[in-house]
Amino acid sequence: MLRRYEILMLTVPEVTQDEVKSLESDLDRMVEKTKGTILSFEKWGKYRLAYPIRKNDYGIYCLYRFEADTPATVLEDIKSHFVVKLNDTVMRSVMTQLDMKTSLAYQRPQSLEEVPTRDVATFLKENKMEGLLSSVDKKEDTAKKEAATPVSVGTTPDKPAEPSKELSATTDRDEVKND
Repeated sequence: MLRRYEILMLTVPEVTQDEVKSLESDLDRMVEKTKGTILSFEKWGKYRLAYPIRKNDYGIYCLYRFEADTPATVLEDIKSHFVVKLNDTVMRSVMTQLDMKTSLAYQRPQSLEEVPTRDVATFLKENKMEGLLSSVDKKEDTAKKEAATPVSVGTTPDKPAEPSKELSATTDRDEVKND
């Protein structure tokens, strides 16, 4: 009796394209050896993990789907292959039997490579935090003004102007009054 399976694998974030292709070809070889049918292999992309796995905060997900007549031998071969050969590459894997009547369509979230980047101001506006926006804008405006302020004669950006004697005399008077 023909059964449908999927394997969801979480690989280390440093996995190369060649290693992913090798992983796919190893799985294809094991399924074809038992006269199974390969349905699909998809690299989902890089995702942030909920908690570190093997000291990694990120991982790359891959989904492999196949059909087999003798699933016990294929599943045991794949499990032992993950444990022995792919121990350094595949951090976690889940094998699931799928219903033959159910569609293979699914909706997955965007990976880190697919998510568009945005600036702080856009993020604050989208999340209805405009009250924080003014402080961000003020900091940016202050930084721009400081960068545009001309340097006084006799000073350099590395060496600021010395305080005037009048200011230091006032400071001395304030100290005397406080005594």
